[in-house]
Formats: sequence, C-alpha cells, structure tokens
Amino acid sequence: MFDNTCKFIAEMYSPDFATWLLGEPITLTKLSPTELSLEPIRADALILLQSDEVVLHIEFQTKPDEDMPFRMADYRLRVYRRFPKKRMHQVVIYLDKTESEKVYQTTFIAGSLQHEFSVIRLWEQPPEVFLAAPGLLPFAVLSATENKVATLQQSSAAVDKIADRRTQSNIAAASAILAGLVLEKDVIERLFRKDIMRESVIYQQIKIEGEEEGSDKKARQIAVNLLKEGMAVDAIARLTGLSVEVVQQLQQGESGNQE
Repeated sequence: MFDNTCKFIAEMYSPDFATWLLGEPITLTKLSPTELSLEPIRADALILLQSDEVVLHIEFQTKPDEDMPFRMADYRLRVYRRFPKKRMHQVVIYLDKTESEKVYQTTFIAGSLQHEFSVIRLWEQPPEVFLAAPGLLPFAVLSATENKVATLQQSSAAVDKIADRRTQSNIAAASAILAGLVLEKDVIERLFRKDIMRESVIYQQIKIEGEEEGSDKKARQIAVNLLKEGMAVDAIARLTGLSVEVVQQLQQGESGNQE
C-alpha cells in the first residue's frame, strides 16, 4: 500500500518530483517497463518517468532490499539500450527509518563493472523540502522532524489550501496513508477529513483492491473445502472462477498439510 501510494503521486505530480530530484520543474511522462524489451523486475515497485532528454527512475522502499544495487544497474542498462542518448537519474527513496546498512548502499559492483545510484533516507531530510510543493506533502511527516504530529498538522493545513479538489483529495489520502508508518490512526483521522479522502483515486483503488482480495480469499477457501470433499480440480476451477493452476497449488498445499 505504501509503495503503491508513492508510485501514484510520483506519476500524478511528476513536476514536483522533478524539481526535487532533478532540480528542474519538468513535466515527465510514464515510461512502461515493457518498452525496455525485457521482462520487468518487480514492476510493482518501479517508477520510470521520462522527458525528451532524461529518464527518472525512482524506487520507493519501506524495507531494505539486498537486491536493490543489482536492480538499479540492470535498469540502467535496459534504459541505455532503448534510449542511449538520454541521461538517467536513479534514486532509491527509503520511507521508514531503519538501522540496516543496506540503506546506505549506492553502488553495484560485479568484477570490473561498477554502477552508482542515489539514495534518499527520508528520516534525514528537512521537512521544509516537502512542505514546499503539493506533490511532496505526504512525505513531510516521514522527514527529520522531532514533532511528527506538528509536521502532519502543517501538511494538513497546506492540503486545505489546495484549490483543485481532485489534487486536494489525492494528497490528503496519500498523506494519511504514509503517516500510518509513524503515527497512530486516531491522530491521523483528526487531521484529515474522510469525506475529502474518499474522493481520491488512491482511496478508490485501495477499496477496489481490498474487495478483490476479499473475493479471492473467499474463492480460495471454497476451493479448499471442495478439495477436501474430493471434487475434481477442473470442476472446482469452473465453480470458483479460479484458474486450474491456482486450484492445483491449493491441492498441493492441502496434501502437504496432511503429511
């Protein structure tokens, strides 16, 4: 949820991110991983934005990932293969404070091959950076602030001043979601109006995903029960709407539990 929220606002409010990360208020368009010929690596966590001259590659992470250096090097080469004349800026943005040394890794090394990328640890960044632009407001509460409640209040006040209703609802929802990493739910709900957040694309998407997840879980449970009754896999797939492969995986799981 946190990674997807960050991905959404980075794509929706790319000029704010370009100003922050590139130093230029460029309007960037989304670049699909499929345009890079090869299969994407964890495309759900990947953000590729481009202009005529630059490609901005952002990875938002709530937890350290030991494969991150390789992934950054891999995508640098993929982009070079597709756009050899474009410059590229790559940055990993860590959301949640951690003591892991992995969040300080900025280089991939394999023999004589060496590739460098940027890393931003939000808990080390001044809150003023994020309070200055609508698209960055959701990150303010995760910054180097001693009073996170007061910073979230500043973010909420800034959101209230946003004239465009859609932008206001999207930024409010994103701010509330990311604040969940560091603050209690009741504190967040006091500062952001639910009626505004419900209008946001983010809120609607989370609701849809929740409903789909609930429906899928129910179908899987029904399939497990039918497997216990000895029903054929093909018949279960037709009744539940699950694929034959999924039902077979559930069948294998049940067989393993019985051993």
